[in-house]
Amino acid sequence: MAKFYLIGFTVLLMFDTIAQCSFKLAAEHAQPLAMSVEWIIRVFSGHWIYVSIAGYIFTFFTWMTLLKKAPVGPAFAASHFEVVTVMIASVWLFNEPITLFKLIGTILIVSGIMFLALAESKLTNKNSHNSY
Repeated sequence: MAKFYLIGFTVLLMFDTIAQCSFKLAAEHAQPLAMSVEWIIRVFSGHWIYVSIAGYIFTFFTWMTLLKKAPVGPAFAASHFEVVTVMIASVWLFNEPITLFKLIGTILIVSGIMFLALAESKLTNKNSHNSY
């Protein structure tokens, strides 16, 4: 089961990161921002918007597959790790800096995910011992 979670959440993060970064690339391609038909045409004339839509669709189906087996609390927390993966990808793709606040946020996100996972594993172990 651990292998299922590891692979599943890795795939989820990959699709979500691709979707979000592609969404930003689509926005950059459509510059300047204007609430006009021309702007909408610019958005949909580039391929990044379609990569983003596909990424969100694959993210959704991966998430639904994971929720069939994963406990909701830790799964929901782990799905927010994409904030970290998007930040890392943004350094490479968009030359965005990793600031002190981003680093602190990353530490807090990862810590929260770890605490929820530990709490879930202790609860699972406690329930398996009580079933005898």
